[in-house]
Amino acid sequence: QVQLVESGGGLVQAGDSLRLSCAASGRTFSSYAMGWFRQAPGKEREFVAAINWSGGTTYYADSVKGRFTISRDNAKNTVYLRMNSLKPEDTAVYYCAADRIYRNIVTIGSYEFWGQGTQVTVSS
Repeated sequence: QVQLVESGGGLVQAGDSLRLSCAASGRTFSSYAMGWFRQAPGKEREFVAAINWSGGTTYYADSVKGRFTISRDNAKNTVYLRMNSLKPEDTAVYYCAADRIYRNIVTIGSYEFWGQGTQVTVSS
């Protein structure tokens, strides 16, 4: 069992940066692939970024590539999402999720554990 708690969201202006954190409980965190998803009002949840268990492999949605960076610190049981050059269209609730296998990483149903989400609002 893995419990996930996101933090770091807030209200920022376009062009600003934020770093989201996702703290995980459980001794097996380092064996899980981790992903970030987001859900804007009235829209479906969508994939943002993913990272394999070691941090050596990452993957991004085209909409955030070059602006967002996913990373992890297995010693701290934490995964991060650094978000630069934020745009109003990045406004959403951001969720982290854990998957046993770094395979179908863009698929919501592939992830076993989810956090409660943290709100990111970008004003223009």
